[in-house]
Amino acid sequence: MVMIDQEKLLKMQQNVRTGGKGTVRRKKKVIHKSAGTDDKKLQTSLKKLQVSNIPGIEEVNIIKEDGNVIHFNNPKVQATVQANTFAISGNAETKPISDLLPGIIHHLVGLSSSLPKPTKHDAIPELDEDDVPALVEDFDEASRTEGM
Repeated sequence: MVMIDQEKLLKMQQNVRTGGKGTVRRKKKVIHKSAGTDDKKLQTSLKKLQVSNIPGIEEVNIIKEDGNVIHFNNPKVQATVQANTFAISGNAETKPISDLLPGIIHHLVGLSSSLPKPTKHDAIPELDEDDVPALVEDFDEASRTEGM
């Protein structure tokens, strides 16, 4: 049987050579990110939908159901009417609606029906049938005096 020194084997595994004997050892393994390929795939998919650029849009706000807003400043907006599709790309920030409210209040006036509805815990608590308020007046007496 061949005896292998485990410490020596681990030391050899940690040192990675880029080539054959006599080449410089790398200190760490470099991992290349493929963000560019995802962007290229997205652009080819959008090209198939025949999107067109919409110029002159300064900002885009997407209001989520939880009350937060996805805010794009100077985005690239592309759209296709046939597929009813909009593509918004750029730097996005997630902010609470209260941060953007003074600047976007004039946009929200006509959109009140599309704003997020308050959740059940935000609504006014309803009274149960057992919580009927007590009567203050005697209505029977009032009806008797009315007939006279």
